[in-house]
Amino acid sequence: MRAETGTRARRPAGPGLISKVGIILVGIVFFFPFIWMFASSLKPSLEVFSSGGSLLGSRLEWSNYSSVWTAVPFARILVNSFLVAAAGALLAVTVSLLSAYAFSRLQFRYRDRLFLVFLGTLVLPQEVLVIPLYIMASRAQMVDTYAALILPFAFGAFGAFMLRQFLLTLPRDYEEAARIDGAGQLRILVHVIAPLLRAPLAVVGAFLFIEYWNSFLWPLIVINDQDMATLPLGLQMFSGERGTDWGPLMAAATLAVVPSLLIVVAMQKQLANGVNLGGFGGR
Repeated sequence: MRAETGTRARRPAGPGLISKVGIILVGIVFFFPFIWMFASSLKPSLEVFSSGGSLLGSRLEWSNYSSVWTAVPFARILVNSFLVAAAGALLAVTVSLLSAYAFSRLQFRYRDRLFLVFLGTLVLPQEVLVIPLYIMASRAQMVDTYAALILPFAFGAFGAFMLRQFLLTLPRDYEEAARIDGAGQLRILVHVIAPLLRAPLAVVGAFLFIEYWNSFLWPLIVINDQDMATLPLGLQMFSGERGTDWGPLMAAATLAVVPSLLIVVAMQKQLANGVNLGGFGGR
């Protein structure tokens, strides 16, 4: 009996070990491009592609990182990207919360049909939208402004859909209690609903921040002034008529990834809680 009990107790160790090894291997595969990018940022520019499969060059070229700040206005570009991503994510999360509350709690005619139409905007590729958006931005004299970078994509359906799916799973008991106490819709949303949505709001906010941070096509079209460039446009500045300066480009790309990684690491608990919540399954 003891032998059988010991055997049964040891059985889960095998599958658990295999799962951990598998996760580590998958992590290495996905993380390898970042390792290669960082290693390439420390190579001389001429050796980035000529050194074969070696991660190390003939010497460590730390000057690539100093060249990033002198070759292009990289400090200004970082500030632009951070302002656009932070303001855009904050505005988009606010709009998403209001939209999700309206489509899940308020009763009005054709609510569900309007939500399906709103959700249908997700299937439209950005390439279809940039021309009419540019015409509108040009007529509103918003070209080469922060507003042009932030406003057009702050009213998307992605965040509203995710938050609505979670709201549909929340019981209405707290809201009814607040309504009996005399609270209005806005007060219920701010003081009752929003605190319950901290984890989903963190997930949506992180996704939207990274989406603004990595956006390339729309800034490329609406920004002509170098002082208003964001990071994807700044990385393009390392390519010119004489070719691409690969060493500083890889160094700049490495620096561009750092803020996104810091956000994920700093918010990993909230992100994990938000993803694990049943509300994202929808109904």
